[in-house]
Amino acid sequence: MSGIKELIRTEADGTLSFGDYELAEKQKRSDYEHDGDLYKVKTYADITKLERNGLFVYESVPGTAVHSFYATGNGVSFEVEGRGDAQIILGLEEDAEYKIYISDKNIGTMKTNMSGKLVLSVEAGGAELVPVKVVKL
Repeated sequence: MSGIKELIRTEADGTLSFGDYELAEKQKRSDYEHDGDLYKVKTYADITKLERNGLFVYESVPGTAVHSFYATGNGVSFEVEGRGDAQIILGLEEDAEYKIYISDKNIGTMKTNMSGKLVLSVEAGGAELVPVKVVKL
């Protein structure tokens, strides 16, 4: 697999896919409408970032491609791919506790900080998508 060539798209199941870690230079797409919200994506080899209505949603260093991103009040789920290990920051509810699953394995619980950010690492690389699920407790 490789990056999302159109930078962001809506899948048939209503989820979002975004990001292209194969780009040498930063590209962005603004004002992408999905379910009544406006999304903005910035992506290239070094970073991928997603905002919804001007608010932080997702960031990875280095850049990644995210497939089937789905967010609710109870957490998020998606599949991620990249050239190597990635640090992912998610914008969630402030001062809340979440159970984290990576590759369908429970890696424990984490608490967001006062800004609602949660930081996790994913071992990406290769042709396989890595499933990530974050569930609010």
